[in-house]
Amino acid sequence: MFSTGQLIFAVFFVIAFIILMIFSYRKDLKLHRKYYKGSIFILVGFIIFILLLFGLKTYLHP
Repeated sequence: MFSTGQLIFAVFFVIAFIILMIFSYRKDLKLHRKYYKGSIFILVGFIIFILLLFGLKTYLHP
C-alpha cells in the first residue's frame, strides 16, 4: 500500500511532531496552569456526556 520511503517519512514526521508538541507544552506550562485552571472538569463532563450517549444508544438499540 505504502512504499518504504513513505513509511519512513511518516515515522520521522510523527516522532518530530510529538517532540515539538512536548517542547511547546513545557514552554507554556506556567500559562496553562494560570489560564486553564478548571479545564479538567470540562474534559470530564465531555467524556461523561459521550459515555452517556453511547450507553443510551446501546440500551435503546438491542
